[in-house]
Amino acid sequence: MSAPEISIDELAAARAGGDARVVDVRQPEEYEAGHVPGAKLIPMADVVARIGEFPDDGPVYVICQSGGRSQRAADYLRNAGIEAYTVAGGTKAWVEAGNDTAHGSFPG
Repeated sequence: MSAPEISIDELAAARAGGDARVVDVRQPEEYEAGHVPGAKLIPMADVVARIGEFPDDGPVYVICQSGGRSQRAADYLRNAGIEAYTVAGGTKAWVEAGNDTAHGSFPG
């Protein structure tokens, strides 16, 4: 089952509503350089082993740099019964749209 894709604007709206659980599947150094505030880091290589850390009681927005890794991770999560969505354009599009960005190793 292929996970649906949402736009940067849809993610921003979900965050504004206070109900956006974002998981970043990039490498730690990519995450530290800039990420969606509040996003939890679970690198792509760890998704299967850490599946228990993904919420299963509502939507999860999966993001990477441009959308490729997040699509694969979101597809895996969907097939595991988690309501996962991939974010079109990824963190690159998030930053280019002028949205707030956090830096460092914490979700901040």
